[in-house]
Formats: sequence, structure tokens, C-alpha cells
Amino acid sequence: MKNSIKVERAKHNLTQTELADKVNVSRQTIHSIEVGKFVPSTALALKMACVFQTTVEAVFSLEERDWV
Repeated sequence: MKNSIKVERAKHNLTQTELADKVNVSRQTIHSIEVGKFVPSTALALKMACVFQTTVEAVFSLEERDWV
């Protein structure tokens, strides 16, 4: 799954730690999602979208390999 978390964090001037605190996860979880090692739960994806004041679809998108 592709994501724009790093871009959104930069737009909102947030560090990984600050975002993690806002959505109640560890900094390592944010890092793992950013680099594609972990797919967040629906609830976590919604929380991040709320922090960024946008939609889940603006932050996360499926790649071709996600359909297989």
C-alpha cells in the first residue's frame, strides 16, 4: 500500500514522534507505515487522516500488487 504520510507530516510540520503521539502509537509504528513495512488498521488510517485534515484516500492508495 502506497502512502503519503511523510509528505503530509511535512505539510503539517510534524515529526514522526509528534504524529505518533497524536494517534497513540509508537514512533516506530509511524516509521514502519511510512516505509511500507506495516499496513495500518482502518482506525489508525482514519486517525491519521483526521490529524492531516484530509481523507484516508488522500493519504493511502492501493498499488497493483495489493490486488493480488
